[in-house]
Amino acid sequence: MEAGRIESAIVPGVTDNQQSTKTRTQNNMAEETKFEESFLDFSNIPSSMDELLQSSESTNAFTKGKIVEGKIVAKRPDGALVDIGYKAEGFVPASEFLKFDEANIGDKIDVYLEEIENRNNMPEISLEKAYSIKAWNRITTEYGEGHVVKGFMRHRVKGGIMVDVEGFPAFLPGSQLDVGPVHNMDDYIGKEFDVKIIKINLDRRNIVVSRRELLEETLKDQRSKLLGEMKVDELRKGVVKNITDFGAFIDLGGVDGLLHITDISWGRISHPSEVLKVGEEIEVVIIGIDKEKERVSLGLKQKTRNPWDDVVSKYPKGSKINGKVVNIMPYGAFVEIETGVEGLIHVSEMSWTKRVSKASDVLSIGEEVEAVVLDIDRDSRKISLGLRQKERNPWEVLAEKYPVGRRITGKVRNMTSYGAFVEIENDIDGMIHVSEMSWTRTINNPNEVLKPGQEVEAIILDINPEQQRISLGLKQAETDPWANINDLYKVGDVVKGKVTKIAAFGAFVELTNKIDGLIHISQLSRDRVEKVKDVLNVGDEVEARVIKVDTDERRIGLSIKAVGENFSPEDLKAAEEEYTAALKPGEAMVDMGEVFSSEAMAGLKLD
Repeated sequence: MEAGRIESAIVPGVTDNQQSTKTRTQNNMAEETKFEESFLDFSNIPSSMDELLQSSESTNAFTKGKIVEGKIVAKRPDGALVDIGYKAEGFVPASEFLKFDEANIGDKIDVYLEEIENRNNMPEISLEKAYSIKAWNRITTEYGEGHVVKGFMRHRVKGGIMVDVEGFPAFLPGSQLDVGPVHNMDDYIGKEFDVKIIKINLDRRNIVVSRRELLEETLKDQRSKLLGEMKVDELRKGVVKNITDFGAFIDLGGVDGLLHITDISWGRISHPSEVLKVGEEIEVVIIGIDKEKERVSLGLKQKTRNPWDDVVSKYPKGSKINGKVVNIMPYGAFVEIETGVEGLIHVSEMSWTKRVSKASDVLSIGEEVEAVVLDIDRDSRKISLGLRQKERNPWEVLAEKYPVGRRITGKVRNMTSYGAFVEIENDIDGMIHVSEMSWTRTINNPNEVLKPGQEVEAIILDINPEQQRISLGLKQAETDPWANINDLYKVGDVVKGKVTKIAAFGAFVELTNKIDGLIHISQLSRDRVEKVKDVLNVGDEVEARVIKVDTDERRIGLSIKAVGENFSPEDLKAAEEEYTAALKPGEAMVDMGEVFSSEAMAGLKLD
């Protein structure tokens, strides 16, 4: 220490709380504490009048709030002692140095004088504030907004990084750090970059800087130059920068180009990551350039020949191919024939005999299949394939095996409102329409005659292999009783039968040979009948006389009141005339289903 300089007895860095703790003792030690404090004060009194005058003049030479020059006289791990020409050195923490490791004893530095003397009898100085004040003055007077300066990345704060700009703490928002997304801002701490001053707030004394603007300006020049050099169809090397669901962005050395997923491979890929990796270097073809929007379209598959160019000659119609199922949709399965060439097997082309509702019921992804080429549309890049065409159409075989008129035996597999389906063989069904079920009755629903699982005999009426339809007849397996009806029933015959149905206008009676006759309400009794059910019930056995046979309409009229031993031909004719006159429009010799329909139309009420 220089002559006349008093070195403080209190170590720099000790806090006021720690110092005051030594003075907070118990009450019985109060006097001893006062003595120690008096001793310390006494020890600091100058030993002579000359020293006292010199100390007073030295103190008056310094002004609080000014920047003074100092010299590093000692360096410790936590900071440095700096001589500013005062009676005691000041202490600067290591954190205030921009690069403390490079600070050496003897270096001259400017510091800000915050207090001439603190409680430790040392000048309170700040290197950081001196830097900040000088930098602020220089930035606001010499630089201004838009100026490019060096920035040292100090530490992270909320939303960005604090940057040392020639000694002044400026704020660098995270969005202004780089042109792309920054995943870890800590990677930038401790590094120095060029930054641009984008905002100065004089009132709040803060500065906002940007590194991104400088990078974008540089990249813009590079993009313009690069876009001017590029040509369509030329090959360029690039690095995979980013991968999305729809493609990949390739860095071409300053310009990003889009490699769409459809231009990556001639074959089917679900995601670009199946072919590309971030950071991978690849060679691509430039397939489009938009200089105004600065967009470049790239292709990878264009480096190889389009496999569809010769697909017609390689896979002619009717030829068989082998491939792998690569995708399944409800309506069909896509089969890869070779890389970049796929064909579709539609559900309608999967089976000759079974109705396939979903392709997944027949095929699965990854399955190797053999199929037949049905059609090729090279322009639309579509190939139709067939699975069932590997075998001969069984409907054609069936037409040869079962000619029209052939009698078959089969089991009822399914029924609809209009007919029943009977299995002939190998999952091939023929249909019996309700109109072909009975010679004598009008069938409205097949369940009046047949039941699922019932075995029946039928006649093949027609086979259409193209439409895959077989028409069967149930009634054709039996003789038509109306063909010799005059031999079976004559007017005047007395017959017996069972009441099967009752309508408002009469009762239907089943005779032999499954022929129905109608007893009109007027023919039930010689007495007037108001309601049929007052006389007859379903299941009753009755005896009646045939009073009319209509072969054209296939109708038989019956009468109960005409049954008698002495019933003359005149009486019979009179009964027929009465029967005919009593029939109203809509009343016919039909089955109950038809009765319901006609009565509903006529507005009749059934009893």
